[in-house]
Amino acid sequence: MVTMRDVAERANVSIATVSFVLNGTKRVAPATRARIEAAIEELNYRRNVVARALASSRTRILALLHPDLESRPNATVIQFVMGAAHGARERGYDLVLWPVNDDEQMSHLLAGGLVDGVLLMEVQIRDSRVERLLSSGVPFVLIGRTENDDLPYVDIDFATTIHQAVEHLRSYSHRNIALVTQRTKASPGNEPGRIMRVESAYLGAIAPLGGRPAVITVEGTSAGGREAASTLHTDFPEATAVILVNEGASAGLAKGVRALGRTVPEELSIISAATTHEFGEMIEPALTVMAAPAPELGRLAADALVDQLEGVPASPHVLIPCTLVPGQSVGPAHL
Repeated sequence: MVTMRDVAERANVSIATVSFVLNGTKRVAPATRARIEAAIEELNYRRNVVARALASSRTRILALLHPDLESRPNATVIQFVMGAAHGARERGYDLVLWPVNDDEQMSHLLAGGLVDGVLLMEVQIRDSRVERLLSSGVPFVLIGRTENDDLPYVDIDFATTIHQAVEHLRSYSHRNIALVTQRTKASPGNEPGRIMRVESAYLGAIAPLGGRPAVITVEGTSAGGREAASTLHTDFPEATAVILVNEGASAGLAKGVRALGRTVPEELSIISAATTHEFGEMIEPALTVMAAPAPELGRLAADALVDQLEGVPASPHVLIPCTLVPGQSVGPAHL
């Protein structure tokens, strides 16, 4: 079995220097790091994670908690996860996905000393999992926000995003703008923070337009999108545009609108927010999107957590708005 001593001898450095590179505990000159990494690859050296954890009382493993991993994750969630994984790896940590849907799963994670820190996604306004993390003393960073903005978080700036989407539609003379979000199983008033912040931003942005607010919640599925199209047609016929914050319902909404005899964007304009440009291009017509900064936020979340673990001063609060990417789904209001 190849040992750390073998790597040190091949790279002509001390065992301590090899350890600094493997564990990220001390800066090593780039040329020296390159020799060590080359030796590791040549010798096919594999770290003994258990021995490392016993020696340092650290596993250098981070857990990303998400309550919905049993269902199919959407494209944006995958980008958050991959961004966090890359960010962790760049700092010398590994990231594991940990589905947490009940207290028992949470207890196993927190009581076993399995991970050094936690990233928590799909954060609710009042989230019992956050309370568990606070009481456990395990370092954590939220991807999303509770009602307590003092906790460490990274998040999409939904207020700016929705206001920019409304302004884009206003530039095409739209005044009657609807909002479609995702229906969840959370109790009223305790939905994921993103949904409550999106609705609040929407109501504030359309208030000066004088139109009737139209907030529709549906499942994040194609069937949910068709349901939204039907509700728009029946209950809000005056709406000439819709902001969709429900990635899974995108295709269903576009299909449902066409099935009801309306055309996009001639009779109904659509902006899909907090999604990916690539996903928008899969819909017909290609959707105008507010592209989520998911890879960047995932990476920043991992960075913020590692900074906590290593005592590096850092800003615990990061908000980044989505970026408008024009497609073919927005046109002049049909008056």
